[in-house]
Amino acid sequence: CACKPPQVMFCQRCGFKKATRKPESKRVVPEEPGPPHTESSEAAIQRRTPAPQWDQQAPSGPPRAFGRLFRPLVFTVGFTGCAFGSAAIWQYESLKSRVQSYFDEIRADWLEKLQPQKRGDVRKEVNQWWNNLSDGQKTVTGIIAANAIVFCCWRVPSLQRSMIRYFTSNPTSKTLCSPMLLSTFSHFSFFHLAANMYVLWSFSSSAVSMLGREQFMAVYLSAGVISTFVSYVSKMATGRFGPSLGASGAIMAILAAVCTKMPEAKLAIIFLPMFTFTAANALKAIVAMDTAGLVLGWKFFDHAAHLGGAMFGIWYVLFGHELIWKNREPFVKIWHNFRTRGGPGRGGDQGGAM
Repeated sequence: CACKPPQVMFCQRCGFKKATRKPESKRVVPEEPGPPHTESSEAAIQRRTPAPQWDQQAPSGPPRAFGRLFRPLVFTVGFTGCAFGSAAIWQYESLKSRVQSYFDEIRADWLEKLQPQKRGDVRKEVNQWWNNLSDGQKTVTGIIAANAIVFCCWRVPSLQRSMIRYFTSNPTSKTLCSPMLLSTFSHFSFFHLAANMYVLWSFSSSAVSMLGREQFMAVYLSAGVISTFVSYVSKMATGRFGPSLGASGAIMAILAAVCTKMPEAKLAIIFLPMFTFTAANALKAIVAMDTAGLVLGWKFFDHAAHLGGAMFGIWYVLFGHELIWKNREPFVKIWHNFRTRGGPGRGGDQGGAM
């Protein structure tokens, strides 16, 4: 069964709020001789486990408040650079091993024809299902699995404190940097998880065909961290503090990138498939709603994170791809030289160019 933190009420994407505690009247019960009172196991656990202490106090003074954003800013820039650098290396290694993989697949197909066919083979059915997926769906399957695992971890009472500390982002928390990434994979509500993963699955094929799986992963992970940093800045500026969690910021970047690249694509709502609209109009409506929510102080969603992810997705399609991805060649050459001449286990100038 789902276990919520004591005295805590969940609010999607904006995190949690403290529930108002009602005053209880005290009664003095005289002690009587008799057998000792035995409390239930749940009551004993609640008595022994104190409620998580939320560090939501606003920092005193603007210098101290915005000074807390220096480390998150450095983490955002560094992580984004590492994400795109790793994606470039990943693409290099994938291209290098593609020829060998091609011959391995031919050999596997030849052996499969020689072996007798098995009926009802679960492994074969799983392989067929996997092979029928698009490249985008295969790419996001791992992301969905990671989100599902984190969702299950929220149901473990002994992990509540660690989950709150590392899997919710809050600019007033003692832990600032790692939650910027980990909270992107964190959902407390099943509806929140299902809605986000459905949108990610729906746009995965278009996004991966447009960017490639390596660039897609770099954009997705970077957008998660960047959107959280924008949320930090907004909370510091407005004084509306509180923990946030969810993949909405990263997914908004993917959605905005696809809608910007293909503005005339037709979209529809799952429950109202008869009503269609263009991707450009959908993006405008979402940005307008989040802007209104940020200005009016709506607290149900983290509208600043949504806007941060959307702005990053739009910027990347218009300028970032040319500025970052198409200028990766010098870095890839450095990695190529390291792999062919200076890599581990290779001596001197041995090894030829690819």
